[in-house]
This record gives sequence, structure tokens and C-alpha cells, in this order.
Amino acid sequence: MRNILFVCVENAGRSQMAEGFGNLFGAGKINVYSAGSKPRKNVHEYAIEVMKEKHIDISNSSPKSFNGLPVARFDYVVNIGCEDECPVVPVREVLTWDIPDPKNGSVENYRKVRDIIEKKVRTLMEALHN
Repeated sequence: MRNILFVCVENAGRSQMAEGFGNLFGAGKINVYSAGSKPRKNVHEYAIEVMKEKHIDISNSSPKSFNGLPVARFDYVVNIGCEDECPVVPVREVLTWDIPDPKNGSVENYRKVRDIIEKKVRTLMEALHN
């Protein structure tokens, strides 16, 4: 199976949502992970709330650093806002998604970002299944 890593700075919002959708759309076919260059203590409450609206529970997830990943090499790393702070990890291909950080916004901002992420992850997973 292929390994995909979604990254952002805090691993508390965007990359956690992407991991949730990746696990849904790639179930049994793709191993999905997320991490951050400066992980927060907890996943943002709005990220948890808006993912529940999609019937995806990320409430037991926790932000992770790159050192805590169980895989050493990835087929794809998707940069969702790690800027220049992401370390180099062994990877076949890096994808960059310009998705705004909702962390200081309202729950509605999180919904908008969630919907963008859902579409992008679904498209990526469909492409990888072919």
C-alpha cells in the first residue's frame, strides 16, 4: 500500500481533517498520516466539530511531530501550509495545496476549509486508485 503524509505547521486543523478524509476515501488501499513542524497540544475543537458533521470522528487524534511517524518513507507528502518549516522526509512526490489556515476564524471558516480539503483529498484518492 502507498503511504501519504499530510503536513501543516500545528497538525491541529487542516492536516488532521485531510487525514480523516484520507482514511475514509483510501480505506484499505492507502496508509494515511499527518504531522506538523510545530504541533499543538490538541486538535482544534472546531476541526473536530466540523468533521463530526461529515460523520468522521477525529476527537481521539492528537497533533504529531515528524519524529513520531511510524513510517520512514512516503509515496506522497501533501504540504497544506507547512511553509518553510517542514523538514525533508524521504518521498517520491511532494504536492502543495494552498489552503488558508482557519485557526483564528469562526466555525464557519473551518467548514469552508473542510469542504476544500474534502474535495482535494477525494480527487487525490480517486487518482491514486486508478
